[in-house]
Amino acid sequence: MVETAKLGEGMGTTVIKSESEIREILGIACGSRELLILVTPYMRFETNFLLLEKDAFQARVTMSAEEATYGLRSPDLHIRFPHNTRFLDARTKLLGFGLMDGRRTLQLAIPKTLHDDELRRAYRVERLGRVTVSFSTRKFDLRAGTLVNISTSGARIHSGQDSLEALLKAGDSISVSIPLLDGILINSDAVVRWTQGRLMGVEFEPVLGTDMLASLSRWVFQRREEDKDRVGAMPAETFPKSGTGPSMVLVSSSQEMEDTLRELLTDLPPITRVGPSVPAVKEAVAASPSLLFFHISDAGLDGRRRLKLLLEVAGSRIPIVLLGTQIENSVLFDLGNEHKAAAVYDLGARPGPFFSRLVQGILRRRQGEDSSKEG
Repeated sequence: MVETAKLGEGMGTTVIKSESEIREILGIACGSRELLILVTPYMRFETNFLLLEKDAFQARVTMSAEEATYGLRSPDLHIRFPHNTRFLDARTKLLGFGLMDGRRTLQLAIPKTLHDDELRRAYRVERLGRVTVSFSTRKFDLRAGTLVNISTSGARIHSGQDSLEALLKAGDSISVSIPLLDGILINSDAVVRWTQGRLMGVEFEPVLGTDMLASLSRWVFQRREEDKDRVGAMPAETFPKSGTGPSMVLVSSSQEMEDTLRELLTDLPPITRVGPSVPAVKEAVAASPSLLFFHISDAGLDGRRRLKLLLEVAGSRIPIVLLGTQIENSVLFDLGNEHKAAAVYDLGARPGPFFSRLVQGILRRRQGEDSSKEG
């Protein structure tokens, strides 16, 4: 079953619900070892499809065990990947680890639905550098131009010579040659859709062949992902610094935990520690910090009740990170899911560099949301 839900004037998103069609698409992706992006609200990992199974699919492990354990356990884990001219998005879940050809793999849940998350008919890559193209005219003359943008369905070209309006008109059939980076050379017939001065838009017609379309789709998808990262990136020096109020608050009675966090997060906003009491958490939340850390060292019945009470006081407006010591990971993950924490992390062992990256990702997301509200 394929449904189209309108999201705006002239735009829509395709939702694929048919189990057989979803398996067919994933099977094609696994067969070609297609590029796969694993993304949470705070982190992003690039990998590849490997193998489709009955209840899961396998992907290549491209991250450390620490990143896989704490970065992919998010309840909001999504996959993004190209398929023909579509860029698909779906919610999934890390089920565990598998083994293929003697190498460890990720096992991910098969999505219930797939969404085409590109609202435009075809995403256009604008950041190209200088790409010189050639094209024919109605009189079969060859002309040179510069590529302005490109999608899986067509391109916009700027002529370095005279106005194109005297040479071509909408509906003309021409040939184009576009040498992109990464060894992709498009030689295709095309139809002129419009001309304006030295600019023209062309549509590849007939559509590109299967292999070329797959290569171009993957290339466009990668450029789109890079654009998303560029828009969402924020250097650490833009985070709020001392003098603007506490930006991160640790709820803990442990001085050792505070010292550990300060050592691990030296390039990030200042940390203020408050005791695990209702009045202290109320006061901390009133100062509108960017992030709240809750230290958990007791996962027994009394410890869980105390944590629940403090989290109810904290509310849901500020991101929460649960930091465990002397607690099994499975218990920590269950607590994170139960209380809708932004992330959980075991600080009982010596953390690697991923912990700092995770906190930076949460802070960036938080600052981006605050900026949107101000705008």
